[in-house]
Amino acid sequence: MRLSELTSALPSGSLPPGIDREITGVAYDSRRIKPGNIFVACPGEKSDGQAFIPQAISAGAAAVVGEREQPGLTVPYIRVADARLALGLISAAWFGFPSRRMVMIGVTGTDGKTTTVNLIYSILQKAGIRAGMIGTVGAVIDGLEMDTGFHVTTPDSTALQGYLAQMADAGLTHCVLEVTSHGLAQQRVAGCDFDVAALTNITREHLDYHGTFEAYRAVKASLFAGLGSAPAKPFFAARMAVLNADDPSFEYLHAQVKVPIVAYGRRQPADFTAEDVRADVDGIHLTVRTPDGKCPVECALTGVYNVENILAAMTVTVAALGVDLQTAAEAVASLPGVPGRGEKIDLGQEFLAIVDFAHTPNALRAALEAARALKGKGGRVIAVFGSAGLRDREKRRELAATGVDLADLTVLTAEDPRSESLSSILEEMAAGARSRGGVEGKTFFRIPDRGAALRFAVQSARKEDVVIACGKGHEQSMCFGEVEYPWDDRRALRAALAGCLGVPGPAMPALPTSNGVKEEI
Repeated sequence: MRLSELTSALPSGSLPPGIDREITGVAYDSRRIKPGNIFVACPGEKSDGQAFIPQAISAGAAAVVGEREQPGLTVPYIRVADARLALGLISAAWFGFPSRRMVMIGVTGTDGKTTTVNLIYSILQKAGIRAGMIGTVGAVIDGLEMDTGFHVTTPDSTALQGYLAQMADAGLTHCVLEVTSHGLAQQRVAGCDFDVAALTNITREHLDYHGTFEAYRAVKASLFAGLGSAPAKPFFAARMAVLNADDPSFEYLHAQVKVPIVAYGRRQPADFTAEDVRADVDGIHLTVRTPDGKCPVECALTGVYNVENILAAMTVTVAALGVDLQTAAEAVASLPGVPGRGEKIDLGQEFLAIVDFAHTPNALRAALEAARALKGKGGRVIAVFGSAGLRDREKRRELAATGVDLADLTVLTAEDPRSESLSSILEEMAAGARSRGGVEGKTFFRIPDRGAALRFAVQSARKEDVVIACGKGHEQSMCFGEVEYPWDDRRALRAALAGCLGVPGPAMPALPTSNGVKEEI
């Protein structure tokens, strides 16, 4: 592709005369440059891509994009105001703007995004609509499941546009995309022309990155403010925003949206509402009421908090995409579950064992409230969770306090400590537990090794109890230092249960904290 074709997607428009040339690919990592690539020098949290321009040129870069003056280069240099935005737009141009060939549905929010994306995808499949999905669990393209990497929700620009191109080339007509605040702030979804955007909720999260709750909320709002900014697609002109009427951000977002809005909610007046809600060990039972009628809905997902996710998905598909209400209800009923979201682990034990991704105070509260509703008479809730290193520190105290408030027994353990001291993280959490009246050694425990923590929880459980492991969900690794160690909470919980029951099961994955070694990094 010609350099001029790529740069025509940028706000600055055309190239100066005489510097056009053939480009063989797009790269933002100087270590992955191939001859003829265009190198986009993006600023990063740990390093600045501008510093690696000489290495990129030495590796064969045919052109460079950056944010600062860079005199004396031997290849064309295009200066831009925002290199990350440029990367997104150039990547979209490289793949032929695939989002313009499909109906794009973006789902954002603090909690519930993955479940809502999976519900929407399931409904579209049931309705006979050829759709793809990209989210935390991975990408699904024409029935093929693809891993998008460790701790990743919204892939980087080039990878994302590549996935979208595969979908469009396969003849898919719709894409459901999980959109994070990082993905928005870092312009990973630049070049994606969204038609429908939906919000689950906005609660405190990622303040280590965004600084303030107001900044975090504003980034989420940018998805909705941008609806309709691109030309309407001839095959889908009815762009729409789907908002949660119960969420405190509703009025704030409502004021920024320039396209039609449809609201859902359980408490505030809304277009899509839920009645006769009941949750038990078999799932959720409710009636969804819409402006055009109502329909009973059954769902295998656990926890009454998933009612909002069901409403969000049904509002998107029925109101914005024209799916029949009964078809949507049947699709919700057919979804067996979402990996690592309220997922039950059963090896024949007399108590309920669950793995959930809840890693924010709001999500943990919802998960533990759901667990309390599922325990038997006289049963207890035993919760196992940690708090990630190099992330919002205030959240550590809140998580532990929530555990003490709602669980009968709380086990604080490792959860991606990264380069922080695990013992220091656990001490901060223990302080949060004590602030709620928790008594160490009685109502809460510190067990640094997550495998040992799960074994302790399982061995402590008795009939009618609920053991719930939160924070990791579907994830396949845990980070200590800069190393990702293989880890799956579902496998680990099976290993703990098997050991307790004396039945065959998987081996417990090993971590740096295993065998009683306390990892200090």
